[in-house]
Amino acid sequence: MAFSGSLLRSLLACLCALPFLVQAAGKDSADDPWLLLEKAGQAAHKLSYKGIFVYQSGRTVSSMQIIHMNYDQGEFARLVSLDGAPREVLRQGNDVLIYNQQKEKVMIEKRRVQSAFPALLPGLVDALKTSYVARLSGTERVGGREVQIIHLVPRDRYRYGYQFSVDRESGLLLKSIMLDEQGAILEQVAFNQLQLIDAGDLNWFRPQIENGKTYEVQPEETVTPVTVEGDVWIMAQLPTGYRKVDQVRRNVPGKRHPVNHLVFSDGLASVSLFIEPLANNAVSKQGHMVQGATNLYAVAQEGYQIIVVGEVPEATVKQIASAVNFKK
Repeated sequence: MAFSGSLLRSLLACLCALPFLVQAAGKDSADDPWLLLEKAGQAAHKLSYKGIFVYQSGRTVSSMQIIHMNYDQGEFARLVSLDGAPREVLRQGNDVLIYNQQKEKVMIEKRRVQSAFPALLPGLVDALKTSYVARLSGTERVGGREVQIIHLVPRDRYRYGYQFSVDRESGLLLKSIMLDEQGAILEQVAFNQLQLIDAGDLNWFRPQIENGKTYEVQPEETVTPVTVEGDVWIMAQLPTGYRKVDQVRRNVPGKRHPVNHLVFSDGLASVSLFIEPLANNAVSKQGHMVQGATNLYAVAQEGYQIIVVGEVPEATVKQIASAVNFKK
């Protein structure tokens, strides 16, 4: 096949430019904080790894050992508390079994978990862009690995700021810091040991319980998904960026009436809203309480107790509580 002179020159120009185009594409990816955060959200689920991470909130410090593997049939993780009373967590997907060892018994509790370190970030981060500004902030070493630091700066007063350290090699989130309105650290969690591994067999996916202890499964709350059609309230204006991601009705032991539980999220921060009828002559809870990064706000309205709680600023829990309007 013969090439014309002009066509040959065009082909040579494209071939010469190709390495620079590939370099530019890689550079754009490395320089885009949103792409790095999206990669971190996916890496936490797709990669297999083991290590130890440390959680700190105020004076509370605790460490956990984690093994996470991704198989064709899904994700499996085992977490072991290295401080205090023996405690293990086995997680398959969002289903969780918690083993709390006591003197003669092992109490087993069933839960469902949506996100936990290092899987704090969503796989797709577009929803976060409404609420945060992302900025690259240099590099550091975490757990002996080189990481890229990314700041998420809130666009308003309804959420905290975050500092994430993402492994430059694997894309895994290695360190997360939550910052208050003044930039002070509220809580942080970080790996001090990490090893990327190949997924093997599932022999490790079981609790290490002492022989002779009995198992006792704690009673589960009855949870029923609900729709808004049967509600006696409506939600008015939510803080910007927040949307409802879950709504269930819980039959809680010791309560005469079911408790309505709604969850709102901006893609990273989440807030729980509880609404339940007040029993006759019951004293309602009122006011605001804060503990570390968690704010709680309680108010009574139209014979109902309303409680809002989450790791968000005080303004957020108050705004969501005031957004509950009862139908006349």
